[in-house]
Amino acid sequence: MAKIERFCGISKCKTFLFSFYARAEITGFLCIFAKTILPMKHFLSVLCLAFLAVSAAAQEPYGAEILHKQAPVVPVYMVFAGDTIRFDRPDYKERMDRELISYTYMHTNTTLILKRSRRYFEQLVPILKKYGIPEDLKYLMAIESNLDPKALSSAGAAGLWQFTRATASQYGLEVSTEVDERYNIEKETVAACQFLKDALDRFGNWMTVAASYNAGQAGIRKRLTDQRQTNALELWLPEETSRYMFRLLAMKMFFEHPAAFGFDVPMDERYPYVAPRKTVTVSGPIENLVDFAEKHGTTYARLKGANLWLRSDKLTNKSKKTYEILIP
Repeated sequence: MAKIERFCGISKCKTFLFSFYARAEITGFLCIFAKTILPMKHFLSVLCLAFLAVSAAAQEPYGAEILHKQAPVVPVYMVFAGDTIRFDRPDYKERMDRELISYTYMHTNTTLILKRSRRYFEQLVPILKKYGIPEDLKYLMAIESNLDPKALSSAGAAGLWQFTRATASQYGLEVSTEVDERYNIEKETVAACQFLKDALDRFGNWMTVAASYNAGQAGIRKRLTDQRQTNALELWLPEETSRYMFRLLAMKMFFEHPAAFGFDVPMDERYPYVAPRKTVTVSGPIENLVDFAEKHGTTYARLKGANLWLRSDKLTNKSKKTYEILIP
């Protein structure tokens, strides 16, 4: 085998990325060469070795300096929204480690979250501050929707903050066939702030607040009572909610140290927030949004993209409610 490698220059070829066809051609050449000089009983062994050698050559150019192969180490502790969470307990450390590994290798979603973050954090962080919500809670929105404003879960939760219809109505968001304010970025964020403040008043710590955002305030309150605990980190919970709190911590760590996860998305490569050209206030019906868009110097597609809460091609507005429509 060493003679074959020297003859074909395989060791030198390891500095290149082999395409599928290149690997096939070299493997075929090795087979012909081996069949010529080796007994038939050794031919199949050499065939397998040849294919493995060429495949390895195709992969090795991506060394440790290029591929990120290891997740960040679990820190000794973290501070989240003013609360300190320590990872000196084996179960906490293992649960955190799982989420760090997940974010390290979930490349498509993780990259998109980074790229979208500039646009939505610039819009929403001031709202969080206005309502007295710690900035760290912006990461809850990130794990809820991957910062996709069009997100719709299989359970029917919608928007960046993933409100269900029932919770949206509870916090004053309109949900109808023509208007769904769960997709109104400003209004859904205000509703999320109200939910978070209510939950903090009830539970007193942000990790339990986070768990209640996933599992509902009533459900978490019952489990705290039944299990005689005051913090959701100490509860036996369904898998999704149990992971949810540590996903939130891992998301904060990811945004603060993306390079530790193997990601490098400079700020100038993150999608910017482009403010609307103007805002039009309406208190009556709009029979045709295509006409409305043209009247204000834009297209129907761009109008809908800037106002995802408009769910139809018209706005009947029988109740003469006042809406603000962004004009891009």
